Amino acid sequence: MTKVTCDLTISLDGYAAGINQTEQRPFGEDGGDGWGDKLHAWFGEGAEQHPGEFERMMTAKAFIMGRNMFGPIRGDWDRQWKGWWGDNPPYHGPVFVLTHHEREPQPMDGGTTFHFVTDGIEAAFARAREAAGDGDISIHGGAQTVNQYLAAGLIDEIRLHVAPLMLGAGSRLFDGVPPLDLEQVEVRAAKSVTHLMYRVRH
Repeated sequence: MTKVTCDLTISLDGYAAGINQTEQRPFGEDGGDGWGDKLHAWFGEGAEQHPGEFERMMTAKAFIMGRNMFGPIRGDWDRQWKGWWGDNPPYHGPVFVLTHHEREPQPMDGGTTFHFVTDGIEAAFARAREAAGDGDISIHGGAQTVNQYLAAGLIDEIRLHVAPLMLGAGSRLFDGVPPLDLEQVEVRAAKSVTHLMYRVRH
């Protein structure tokens, strides 16, 4: 049976990205030198410090993300931006990018293809469900995209990675989301993050 999950790193005050996002700072200002290096410091600690977390993120058979997560370009596609991840993104499957501007699919090395969906979250979800078959779907961010799917009641499991810093402003998880009935499934503490998992009771 298909399960719909989300994985998101957030600050203690709930922000998945700070203000002033740029191509050099895709997660905005977090007090580091760029690339969300304080918010996502746990990524650099390696899989041995966070057993199962990296693997679990990529077990889905289809992924959905907002345009903001895919890249810094706004408005019409004025260049052939291929995402932040280089020629071989980590998804190795279909990724459906929410956007208001049409674009042809972008195949990448390793089996990833970015598909650009202009007719809303439900259309992207239907395409992801078809692509995933019996596999899972990951709503991969950012916070605004996750919030839309939470508000629509389409997420079954929330996996949060809480970094010990405060951002104060930016793109915040749960903004505009009605109260959720959550069951805590797992809590694991590490040096630079606390991993939390919640099941959403529908």
